[in-house]
Amino acid sequence: MLSIIDIVEDTMVDGPGLRTSIYCAGCPNACPGCHNPQTWDINAGHEMSTEEIMQVIMADPFANVTFSGGDPMFQAEGFTELARAIHSESSKTIWCFTGYTFERLMTMPRQRALLEEIDVLVDGPFVQAKRDPDLYFRGSSNQRLIDVRKSLKAGKAIAYDYQPLA
Repeated sequence: MLSIIDIVEDTMVDGPGLRTSIYCAGCPNACPGCHNPQTWDINAGHEMSTEEIMQVIMADPFANVTFSGGDPMFQAEGFTELARAIHSESSKTIWCFTGYTFERLMTMPRQRALLEEIDVLVDGPFVQAKRDPDLYFRGSSNQRLIDVRKSLKAGKAIAYDYQPLA
């Protein structure tokens, strides 16, 4: 079971194209200026099973998936199960937002298991002094878009090459 704040369908703000965004409860980072402070408390969400979430995800054959929150890495085992279900039933890509850095996640076994199921990671805490509203899919300039597959092969963070449509 996962503690979920909300599931937003057909959003275009949490990654490229149409996405189904899963907003989880629970975040230990408590970044000052956070866009979603109501998600910090793990008890703020309602419990949903992988099967319940999959019904919503699979109802839209065109939308890819984003894990956000809160911090999905706070519920790593449940999100790993969900990501594996998504990959076993579809070709949908998965983006994940986290306050942890890629390098830190590589040292955390439960979180690394989830990382291995992610296509693009938006990493790093939100830093209000580095806020930049012109960045794509990030709130502050210290946050990175990481191509997880390439990064795992290289053993270091490799930037995701996002090219917005002109």
